[in-house]
Amino acid sequence: MKKILLAAAVSAAFGISGVQAAEDITVDVAVIGAGGAGLSAAVEAANLGAKVVVVEKMAMAGGNTIRAAGGLNAPCTSLQAAKGVQDSLEIAYYDTMKGGHWKNDPELVRTLVAGAGPSVEWLLALGGDLRDVGLLAGASKARAHRPTGGALVGPEVVRTLYTAAKDRKIDMRMNTEATKILTDDGKVTGIQVKSKKDGTYTIHAKAVVNAAGGFGANNELVSKYVPRLKGFATTNHPGAQGEGIVLSEKIGAQLVDMTEIQTHPTVVPKVGEMITEAVRGNGAVLINKDGSRFYNELNTRDAVSAAILKQKDGVAYLFFDSDMQKSLKATNNYIKQSYCLKGETLDELAGKMGVPADKLKASLEAWKQGKAAGKDAFGRADMPRNLDQAPFYAIMVTPAVHHTMGGVKIDPKTQVYNTKGQIIPGYFAAGEITGGVHGGNRLGGNAQADIVTFGRIAGQQAYIYSRQAK
Repeated sequence: MKKILLAAAVSAAFGISGVQAAEDITVDVAVIGAGGAGLSAAVEAANLGAKVVVVEKMAMAGGNTIRAAGGLNAPCTSLQAAKGVQDSLEIAYYDTMKGGHWKNDPELVRTLVAGAGPSVEWLLALGGDLRDVGLLAGASKARAHRPTGGALVGPEVVRTLYTAAKDRKIDMRMNTEATKILTDDGKVTGIQVKSKKDGTYTIHAKAVVNAAGGFGANNELVSKYVPRLKGFATTNHPGAQGEGIVLSEKIGAQLVDMTEIQTHPTVVPKVGEMITEAVRGNGAVLINKDGSRFYNELNTRDAVSAAILKQKDGVAYLFFDSDMQKSLKATNNYIKQSYCLKGETLDELAGKMGVPADKLKASLEAWKQGKAAGKDAFGRADMPRNLDQAPFYAIMVTPAVHHTMGGVKIDPKTQVYNTKGQIIPGYFAAGEITGGVHGGNRLGGNAQADIVTFGRIAGQQAYIYSRQAK
């Protein structure tokens, strides 16, 4: 109390207003970051009986999670079975390893695919809506779980977890940045934080979960690891600067896969809005400025991005019809925007796109022929609709930095390792701050599976450690 009064007196003397020193606090588990991974960890630890605090440097919860669109990949769920989808852990494992160019940590991938189904059930039990199941690029089975009608998955996941955290009266502190991870004899003992309202103070914790996210919005850091991405736009929220990784490095954490940075192929130029992969999954095609299709739209994100960048001006049009649009709620907002071109006929839309109408028509006729044959010239086998129902739509897209696959090294228990290959006691991490899960390329839908599955594990393990810690 004396510290608070003294700080207030000093502030008044020097004309400083609005900042008062907060009291230090003691908890079982401190969580850095209020995105999907951090909130999952916090809710799970609280469910087990831990006293939890969550600090988030931004003004609101959600992080990159709230921007997620496509779905949450999970094999062997009851929702898949109800749709007649025959999936397995082995198929999901193979898809993920292949999608990551076999650079993934196999044990982390096995943990991911085994835990994703239970993560869906857990979110459903918390009141979430993930009852629609669709196909996303790179997956051989429909396993992307999303809200009814194909609505955006991220806002629903954040709403569900944030509501659960409030219901459990978890202490969530926004505008509060972790500035230091505290250690004692090699063990993590808490964090130092700073907020505009309360100044700098210490959170003593028996265990710390770092879920601060990746660095996709920090182009200086992105281009340091991958120079060709210098100047690229990003789909990430402004807070994805990588500070959590830097803090981890300072206590000796080992980093892995830092040069593995993914671009998302369908981002609106100069606007920065990402068009969900589910648009392609539900049948949309890519058309270049010559009016022609040029690639399998359901290939992995890195491959599709590279194919678009080879086209004239490094852009393409995402083309779809009203049948596709009605199949996916996520498109309701897109078609209202000025960047979305609309035509009652293919001739009208081709004129707005500035492409030859005969080339566009020929591309769509070839698509229909490929659909009838069960596979087209680009190797795309999943072709759910004819794309011949007016009105027609087109959105210009180009790749942008989307996901940083590299980060701190963890094991299947989310324990963080140091540069000597040893576990850092009391320190756990989950979500995009970690490396190893996605290898050289992340499949759409696997980020949500990652953050919830490993977030839950981190909460469980942090709780267990906190009960054992002296």
